[in-house]
Amino acid sequence: MSDLVGDAEKGETRSAPYQVLARKYRPQSFDDLIGHEAMVRTLSNAFAADRIAHAYILTGVRGVGKTTTARILARALNYVGPDGADNGPQMQMAEEGRHCQAIAESRHPDVLEMDAASRTGVGDIRELIEGVRYAPVEARYKVYIIDEVHMLSTAAFNALLKTLEEPPPHVKFIFATTEIRKVPVTVLSRCQRFDLKRIDPETLNNHLAAISEKEGVAVSRDGLAMIARAAEGSVRDALSILDQAIVQHKSTEGDGEIGAEVIRDMLGLADRTQVWDLVGACLKGEAKAALDAFAGQYDSGAEPAVILRDMLDVVHLLTRIKAAGAEAAVHGPAGEADAGRAKEMADGLELNALTRAWSLLMKGLAETNAAPDPAAAGEMALIRLCFAADLPTPDEALRALKKNSNGAGQRAVSPASRQTERAAAPADPVTVIDVEPPLRREPSAQNIQLNSIEDVTRLAGRMRDAKLRTELESYVHIVRFETGHIEMRLAEGAPDTLPGRLIRRLKDWTGEQWMVSVTDRAGGAMSLRDQRYAEVMADPLVKKALEVFPGAKVTSVKEAQAPVDPAPDEFEEDPPEDPDDDIVLSVLRERRENQKG
Repeated sequence: MSDLVGDAEKGETRSAPYQVLARKYRPQSFDDLIGHEAMVRTLSNAFAADRIAHAYILTGVRGVGKTTTARILARALNYVGPDGADNGPQMQMAEEGRHCQAIAESRHPDVLEMDAASRTGVGDIRELIEGVRYAPVEARYKVYIIDEVHMLSTAAFNALLKTLEEPPPHVKFIFATTEIRKVPVTVLSRCQRFDLKRIDPETLNNHLAAISEKEGVAVSRDGLAMIARAAEGSVRDALSILDQAIVQHKSTEGDGEIGAEVIRDMLGLADRTQVWDLVGACLKGEAKAALDAFAGQYDSGAEPAVILRDMLDVVHLLTRIKAAGAEAAVHGPAGEADAGRAKEMADGLELNALTRAWSLLMKGLAETNAAPDPAAAGEMALIRLCFAADLPTPDEALRALKKNSNGAGQRAVSPASRQTERAAAPADPVTVIDVEPPLRREPSAQNIQLNSIEDVTRLAGRMRDAKLRTELESYVHIVRFETGHIEMRLAEGAPDTLPGRLIRRLKDWTGEQWMVSVTDRAGGAMSLRDQRYAEVMADPLVKKALEVFPGAKVTSVKEAQAPVDPAPDEFEEDPPEDPDDDIVLSVLRERRENQKG
């Protein structure tokens, strides 16, 4: 009997079939859960205050304990002591209760587990709803555990809503999902949600070390760290990897410590020590050394994408140290294992160089995952990283530019003197090229004669000020026009800034100061647009057209664009118009010219 007990303590019970570590060491109570203290604290307060919800939803990545937590919660809701004492739902289950074993083994009649991945239809939910109205057979509550609930169909979700919102007092729902965004908000609003986070590497390391000790197997600390990193926060994945390492080690080496080399070979991981050398070679620009290190790890079985991911981890750790100080290495995801080397390497690097390396590695990783030849894509990523190491960072380039152009913008220098200075000065590492902005050709002031508002309007069009031209045509009624002085009345809707802008433009275009005054007295000529409309409406051809088409209206009058003058320095009577201005009917213009002749 003692031998049987001793073997049981070592996990080698001969009378029971073998169980994998993930099932053998599945938590049986809230005290056994690791990494979910916030959820346990919230549930404990709810049980103590008798404020137990009727529906819960648990979400998180694979292997963090969603289904296990759902079963433990079902045990707590239906806990009855081994002596039959019923004190209501209990979070503290130190002793195995009357229903605990049956619930843990998924064979209790009142705790029903349903896999939504295989039972997605509305018929399955209707069957579930039919059983809701019946009271529990043995336990305190009927508990429905639906795993991967996001895979239910839309009709199934709709069929469940009413029961989920107002279930009978003896019914509790517990949902689990890895895709919380696929669950309808109508379901989420009826549940209390708990997000089960990934287990941090240090906690997972300690958990794996405790299980290895119970199994009577020695695993190196570096090996446990590799397993924790490969599991990516999943306890189940970590235990599965540990189980595989134990089996492989015993089949080849027998007893003895499982070293990091065994786990690295088993997982096809990159050697962590060689990864540091690889990152150092890339950041120094040593392409040959980097490619040789990459080839050595690839030949040893490491996948190219895994190598790049490990390099990203190293760059991330170095960046944390540069940004947050040396303490970030100890408290970071790598723990104390790489802290010393990380501090030493980070001292000789700039933060900009590290962030650039991160961007290049991320791009290289994406290309490696999508490339038909991952090894070639990985090598190209390393070559780019080595080449970038020889280039200045943005702040270094800016400092060099300022150094070489120091004082260049503090004095006015003609283009000819710049060329003389450059010919006499020695060559600099950075050449600054001065490019003179193109000069805008404008009409000469002595050639501009403004005798009417029409001349001002045409000048605005010639100078590409379409807004001013349109406003002059639409809102200005001339009371008096003299050279240097314009008196006008503004129509309703005219912008307040029109007179001021007209003064500034005339000063810029003619070189003379103009006075523009606005009067409120009635009178003044019609606006140019009104004049043009009146001329068109008085034209016999237009009158004839309106007679032919009864009910037709002339809604707008547009002038044809005059020919473009290739010599903008000469101001003509009819200058070229801006393409965005109004267009005139050329036929009417010809008729007016013929009538004048």
